[in-house]
Amino acid sequence: MASLNQIRSTFLDYFAKADHRVVPSAPLVPQNDPTLLFVNAGMVPFKNMFTGVETPPHPRATSSQKCVRAGGKHNDLDNVGYTARHHTFFEMLGNFSFGDYFKAEAIEFAWKLVTGEFGISPDRLMATVYVDDDEAFDLWKKIAGLPESRIARIAGSDNFWSMGDTGPCGPCTEIFFDHGEDVPGGPPGSPDQDGDRWVEIWNLVFMQFEQAADGTRTNLPKPSIDTGMGLERVGAVLQGVHSNYDTDLFRALIAASEEATGVRAEGDEAPSHRVIADHLRSSSFLIADGVTPSNEGRGYVLRRIMRRAMRHAHLLGAKEPLMHRLAPTLIEQMGGAYPELGRARAAIIDTLEQEEIRFRTTLGRGMTLFDEAAGKLGQGGMVPGATAFTLYDTYGFPLDLTEDEARRRGLSVDIEGFEAAMAEQRERGKANWKGSGQQASAAEWLRLREQHGPTRFVGYEADESKGTILAILKDGQPVDAAEAGDEVDVLLDETALYGEGGGQAGDQGAGWANGMVTVSDTTRQAGDLFVHRVHVGSGGFKVGDQMSLSVNPAWRKQTRANHSATHLLHAALRNVLGEHVTQKGQMVDAERIRFDFSHNSALSEAEIADIEAEVNTVILQNAPARIETMAPEAAIAAGAMALFGEKYGDEVRVLTLGEGFDPMEAKPYSVELCGGTHVERTGDIGLFKIVSEGGVAAGIRRVEALTGNAARAWLDDQAGVARRLAREFKVQPADVPARVEALQSSVKALEKQVAELKKQAALGGGSGGAAAPEEIGGIKLIARVLDGVGGKELRPLAEDFKKQVGSGVVALVGLSDGKAAVTVAATPDMAGKVNAAELAKAAVLAMGGQGAGGKPDFAQGGAPDGSKAEEGLAAIRQALGG
Repeated sequence: MASLNQIRSTFLDYFAKADHRVVPSAPLVPQNDPTLLFVNAGMVPFKNMFTGVETPPHPRATSSQKCVRAGGKHNDLDNVGYTARHHTFFEMLGNFSFGDYFKAEAIEFAWKLVTGEFGISPDRLMATVYVDDDEAFDLWKKIAGLPESRIARIAGSDNFWSMGDTGPCGPCTEIFFDHGEDVPGGPPGSPDQDGDRWVEIWNLVFMQFEQAADGTRTNLPKPSIDTGMGLERVGAVLQGVHSNYDTDLFRALIAASEEATGVRAEGDEAPSHRVIADHLRSSSFLIADGVTPSNEGRGYVLRRIMRRAMRHAHLLGAKEPLMHRLAPTLIEQMGGAYPELGRARAAIIDTLEQEEIRFRTTLGRGMTLFDEAAGKLGQGGMVPGATAFTLYDTYGFPLDLTEDEARRRGLSVDIEGFEAAMAEQRERGKANWKGSGQQASAAEWLRLREQHGPTRFVGYEADESKGTILAILKDGQPVDAAEAGDEVDVLLDETALYGEGGGQAGDQGAGWANGMVTVSDTTRQAGDLFVHRVHVGSGGFKVGDQMSLSVNPAWRKQTRANHSATHLLHAALRNVLGEHVTQKGQMVDAERIRFDFSHNSALSEAEIADIEAEVNTVILQNAPARIETMAPEAAIAAGAMALFGEKYGDEVRVLTLGEGFDPMEAKPYSVELCGGTHVERTGDIGLFKIVSEGGVAAGIRRVEALTGNAARAWLDDQAGVARRLAREFKVQPADVPARVEALQSSVKALEKQVAELKKQAALGGGSGGAAAPEEIGGIKLIARVLDGVGGKELRPLAEDFKKQVGSGVVALVGLSDGKAAVTVAATPDMAGKVNAAELAKAAVLAMGGQGAGGKPDFAQGGAPDGSKAEEGLAAIRQALGG
């Protein structure tokens, strides 16, 4: 029996022998399509090649592309675990021709692979073609020898593919496998085609036409081929099983889940194990490609997937976090084909564990709310949208998790009500969503990239350059010339100015092009075009002119120092905190370093000190920076750190900085892939100092740091503060902390005394004399206005007053800085007779506030106008009196 790993290799080897270039899977985060959350089909990485925007490096290609469908219109999440073939993560095997071969060759390749290499009996196969594609129909008869009864003509979008409303499109042909008479269902095109007997295993798309906006189609000059074969589906066929979850990979993952939970994957528990196995794959691959769980965009989809799996682990009775314990099995099964899993092992395990710990802290409370809502409903009832939204907003339950739980109990969820409550958050999410970062003018830059090729960057060796102006864009539109006063984007064939990339800010500079010009920024477009934002100071220039540029030397020098320091910082963070630390983003310019990394707790002062000590030790080594160019695979094999989710070209620059601290092991301190500019020796960095550290998202921390003279100036400022405090306290600078600690202790003691005096004064009557209760409607009430008492101090006072009243209500209004704080408390025997929350709300509204919150026996609120305190108490008296 062939394993999924063997099937994948057989497919790729087959097409490699047929002169197809084997292309590694692209990251799950799209590199060339801002409209997609994730790569969801095998052709996505080749999209620009099919549309003609980019020239393919080879006329034929083949790949096993990792894909995720769990958001937007391509969302299979709800079905995963309950059907035989739905997944959030899947592998799409494909072969592609960019105008090199067409229908006959594609069908022949497919038939020989399926029946020859894979050994599937032709008697169990049939094909479909688009309803009027006579050419494909005849080719199946000729090449495969299929009778007409096993070639189905299918109309509609199922067998006609298009990239959008306009652009390349064409008919499809599909290969179906017959699982046998014991499985219900009919062949495609029949009334019972939705059964499980006949399963599509391969789709061949014939990109034949160009569709215009008016719907008319013309023949493409170079028709192309795009095919997709789901590895999991064909694996089930070749392994003789009906469900994808019975293939070798899923059997291994489910077995690990069974062992960890002690629950067999049988009966009602089977779907939970399948959900865990599937979601483990998608979660781990997304983390390996740089996605982290969050509340928006791609991070939210990841969090939904993770929490759905974690909910099913809870249903299976797992008492401790489960997912991270299964990750090693996944890495063992798939790490050979996808080495990024092994490189991200620590990050995957840590992220899964921490997210499950966070989820478990809210799971119990959230399920209590769900149980309360469900308990009021009969079979077939609908959970209110407001409840679903509270579960999402307060307890972190994705909507599909709530739907999943409702389905288990025979209930549904009010989706419209949920969506109404979510409207504001969705609008905010749209405003924040930036897709993959592509700009509106991306098509123009891609056109220029095709026309002129990449920019020649000479800035590694030189600070000055002279290049030919290839294009000028003004307000995003191409123009022929620029004149004095214009602000334009200029593309040259050669430049010494570095384009922003890899977290390094673009260079600034100045130059000459028939007049003075200044460059405020240099960006990177279409991958490797360096584009200069130019202000024309005098004269003017046009396309084809020469432009001389020089880098701002001070900007370049300090930017290089800061960029090299980030590599040392990354290594130090991993050494001090652990290998789970990975870079999650950075921005380096001449002023400071901002570095984001994965870690689940704040850095202690000791950890910060250790990190700074390591970096400064390597700086003092004054070791030469070594830069080599090599293939990405060779660089990673040699120990170079690569950023998760990055797609690297055929060659990469490998930066080595410093020497390791172990005298018995001749290893460098830092080795990373990086295309930025760097110092010649570590000593050029001068000094390194962390100036701030904090959290920016769940599991993501941010360090800001300075180097060189900026770090020294910051330290001088801190020393100045210490000297001023020493003079003020009349002690030595080293004794300032002890003096501050003594003052803090003294202040706390005084605050305690003041609080006790306020309490005694309040209990003695406050503004109303003795604390004797009044009686309203048969209920005793102590109502007081307390000057100089804040909201935090009211609760203990209310408890003391409750003892005095014995049975009744206490209403207190504390006044501080002109504002009022309201506290209402009721003794236990008042349950059902009065509602403290309603009384507090009445008082706050009477005083011009917005309302109060709390429980029937205790509530608090606030109002902006303390002068209306008596009006607030009067409102409480009125409410009690009915």
